[in-house]
Amino acid sequence: MKLLRYTHLNLSILLFLLLGGWGTFFYYTLTGEVKNETDDTLDNYRDIIVGRILADSTLLDTEAPIVHTYRIRPLTTEEALRYRDRYCDSTIYIETEHEYEPVRVMKSCFRATDLKYYELELHFSTLERDDLIAAIFKYLIALYAILLCCIIFSTRLILKSVFRPLDLLLEWLELVMPGRPAPPLDTQTRIVEFRTLNRAALAMHERTTQAYREQKEFIENASHELQTPLAVIGGKLELLAEHDNLNEEELQYIDDIFQSLSRAVQLNKSLLLLSRIQNRQFAATEKVDLNDHARRILQLLSDLYEDKQMIYGWEENGVCTVRMNDDLAHTLLMNLIKNAIVHSPDRSRVDIHIATDRIEIVNDGPHPLDPQQIFKRFYKGNGPHKESTGLGLSIVHSIVSLSPLDISYHYDGRYHFMLKVLKREIRSKESQIFPDSGRYFVSTKHYNPF
Repeated sequence: MKLLRYTHLNLSILLFLLLGGWGTFFYYTLTGEVKNETDDTLDNYRDIIVGRILADSTLLDTEAPIVHTYRIRPLTTEEALRYRDRYCDSTIYIETEHEYEPVRVMKSCFRATDLKYYELELHFSTLERDDLIAAIFKYLIALYAILLCCIIFSTRLILKSVFRPLDLLLEWLELVMPGRPAPPLDTQTRIVEFRTLNRAALAMHERTTQAYREQKEFIENASHELQTPLAVIGGKLELLAEHDNLNEEELQYIDDIFQSLSRAVQLNKSLLLLSRIQNRQFAATEKVDLNDHARRILQLLSDLYEDKQMIYGWEENGVCTVRMNDDLAHTLLMNLIKNAIVHSPDRSRVDIHIATDRIEIVNDGPHPLDPQQIFKRFYKGNGPHKESTGLGLSIVHSIVSLSPLDISYHYDGRYHFMLKVLKREIRSKESQIFPDSGRYFVSTKHYNPF
């Protein structure tokens, strides 16, 4: 949830509760005051009626409207001593209207001139009062709704204006890439915190660019400096192997050294490639035909799988295309297909299934790979291939994480690696493991630029 929406939502909820509480308090306070005024009116009418009865005792036997209707009934002395004045809401039947009308009832005790006690029940029509309260309630609800909407709308406009520099900064941060010139950051604002944040972002970009440049130079220099002595060692070993006075054991030592040297050369190249991929040095993208890359790679590796007396199955049900760097696409498929051939037993089978949105590479293998370690650097599984650098699938993982692709793995007696072209944006570069009926699925999610 965006900061603007989160802040506005919390302020709206707070305003809703505050205005609701204020409106409820105001309504009950106002209706209470109206009822109190009604009761005060009843007190005044009581004083008028009692005064007239004290002046004219014949009114004790009447039940007539004096200002408002009333009733008088005698009380015993015991009842009078325990009597307390009471107020309540009730209804009274109006014969002319043939309906009940709401009234406010007051019951009070007084002592007449005959020294006897009487109860006075006085009725006061509250029809107008109820209409007034209903009108107050409707207008209060309307005022509450209008006021709440106006405050929420104006608050959003203010917050949107306040957070505009932050939105511009976030857009700028999304455009910033290490090794590329930073776009201008034009966020004129009077807010001190945002100005400080802008300065910190610019300074961070400068430091990141400097560190990126130094890292890139270090990797290139280290790789170049390593390649030279490795090439020299390789040449010396070849010259040494050509001597006629070497016995079989010495030649075996030289061969072991040469294999280790070849592995060191390959490791150096792989680490350099991995670093370049993660530093996003392959920026150019185009629409790549993965079918064509897979065919050319099989031709390049034909000697490898023929030496192992392997066969491969090719199933093509469509053209799989994806927008990415062409060199990375070739490296991705090369690592996957070569990995399937190298890590399969002799005289086994490798199958390649291609559809419009996926490529699946399946090969034989006796042991499942660890789904939590498979895409980590230098993981070699349980295979006997000591010459493997353990970087092939790590390179695959890095390429996929920067491309509109998803790679998944599971084992069901054979290794299954599936590349799937994503059609929607998925942002996550961490591997997730999903158990399914005893099989393991490893999925790498990432950003899709489509």
